[in-house]
Parts: sequence; structure tokens; C-alpha cells
Amino acid sequence: MAFWIASMAGLAIAYLLGSTPTGYLAGKLLRGIDIREHGSRSTGATNVLRALGKWPALAVLLVDVLKGVAAIAFARWFYPWLYTLPFVTPPPALDPQTCASWAVCLSGLAVLLGHGRSVWLNFTGGKSAATGLGVLLAMSWPVGLGAAAVFAAVVAVFRIVSLGSMLAALTAIVLVCSLEHPLPYRLLVILGGIYVIVRHRANIQRLLAGTEARLGQGSPETNIKS
Repeated sequence: MAFWIASMAGLAIAYLLGSTPTGYLAGKLLRGIDIREHGSRSTGATNVLRALGKWPALAVLLVDVLKGVAAIAFARWFYPWLYTLPFVTPPPALDPQTCASWAVCLSGLAVLLGHGRSVWLNFTGGKSAATGLGVLLAMSWPVGLGAAAVFAAVVAVFRIVSLGSMLAALTAIVLVCSLEHPLPYRLLVILGGIYVIVRHRANIQRLLAGTEARLGQGSPETNIKS
């Protein structure tokens, strides 16, 4: 019982890491505004760029990436550490290596959920793309770099961040299934990638309608929360 309670506590920590509302805090601290009332009403770095400028957006982007990195790093330390505690009895069938792989999977999903549905913001938030990149880089740097390269190329050519984020998520899914990775890692990337794409459903509608904003343009959203 102690093992499962500790495991749930570890996932709660990953969720709370993701829940840290970086973009919201930037808006409050720098301009005294609620970022959710401006632009796309997301707390992500792209909306921060529109509302606050490039340097706050860069800071938010880096912190959001680091949230994903921190969640995976914590999982890789915390769950093997549980096996060293004399009062914690893990299930006999769950060896430390298998436990660590599943811990990475579940912690990655928890931090993504925290970013997109923050408990501090009434379960609103960003679209989890930057935090997802941090998860990928910490979980498997080749997958993370591949996704980042596709994102950068798409944004450079089309100047549409949402398109770059979704294609990066699809690229990560292809890479993790093509390279040698344990099943929990593949499940993390597949489920996480789907989650990121679903969070962009309003952007998909605007892309199909040809109204999605490009970098340097104002957001067409004024009354839509996404």
C-alpha cells in the first residue's frame, strides 16, 4: 500500500509541475493582465508573444520546456528511490527497470495534463506543446530533436506555430515507433501527441478556413477559448 500511495504522490508532483501557470504569471507580473483575456486566451508562449512581446514569450517557452524535463527527471529519480526504502514493498512482478519506464510514461502524461488543465487556473491552460517538447527531450533526445527540427522548419516556412506544433507531435509519434523504445515510452508519445493535437482543435478549424494567424499577426480569436 505504501508503494502505491508514494507512486500517486509522485504523479501528483508531476501534475503540479505542469500546472505552474507560467504564461499567466508573466501576464500578471509584467502587465497586470490575465493572459486568458487576450489573443487566443491560451497561457502558452505564442499567446504571450502576442500580448507581452518576444522576451517574455521566450522566457515562458523555456520554463514550459523545463517543466517537461523536470517531470521526467524527477520520475527517473523518485521511483527507483522507492525501491531502496525498507518500509516500501513494491509488487514482486514489477522490477525497478519496468517501474521506471512506466513511471516516465505516467509522469509525462501528468505534466502535460497539468499544463493544459492547471488546477490553479480552474483547469484551463496552454496547449502543452512546449512542455511536451521538454518531455520528449528528457525521455529520448533523438525523438525530441526530430520533433523540434520539424517544428522549426514548419514555422520558418509557414510562420504558423499551431501547424508546427501538430506536425512536431506527429513526427514524434513516427520516430518513437520507428526507433527502439520500450512500450511505455511509445504509449507516452502516442497519447501525449494525440493530446497536444486535440488541444489544437480550434486551430485546426481555422487552418481549414484559412484564418489561422501567422507569427507577426494578431490573433483572430477574440471570444474563443482554446
